[in-house]
Amino acid sequence: MDVDHPEEDQRWNSRERKETETERLDRNWASLLQELRVVQTGVQLLTGFLLTLPFQQRFDKLDDAMQNVYLATVSAAVLSTALLIAPVGMHRILFRRHRLAILVSAAHRCAITGLLLLGSAVIGMTVIIFDAVAGLRPALVAGGAALVLFAGFWLALPLGMRLGSRPTPAP
Repeated sequence: MDVDHPEEDQRWNSRERKETETERLDRNWASLLQELRVVQTGVQLLTGFLLTLPFQQRFDKLDDAMQNVYLATVSAAVLSTALLIAPVGMHRILFRRHRLAILVSAAHRCAITGLLLLGSAVIGMTVIIFDAVAGLRPALVAGGAALVLFAGFWLALPLGMRLGSRPTPAP
């Protein structure tokens, strides 16, 4: 189902949940806000932690490659923070404008992109920390493991669940 073409979903919700399109949008918005609450604090703490690293004593020991990983990681964290908080600003600007459908759609896109960037930032942070503590080889192994972990739980598993289970039509 495409978020911008939820016609099949609307028919199912109308039939099974007995909810109107507006009720569905309200439910989708509330659900999305709950999901964003879970990640917003974490991404803000991660970003704050990353922003303080250059002021630590051992930061200057990072080689050029690791400094580039650090800068890419900070960029991913800052972008993730912006995208995961953006729905709040959108809601304020669109408040009482009866634009819930476009708000839910745009916020959904921000959340997906923000989560992908958050995963990238955590992977980058893992590489930096392992490099500082154990060296480059363990850092690459840990970063690869983190990549597999995030790709598995955040992409492969939910996509498999999405493709493998379709709602059964009511008789």
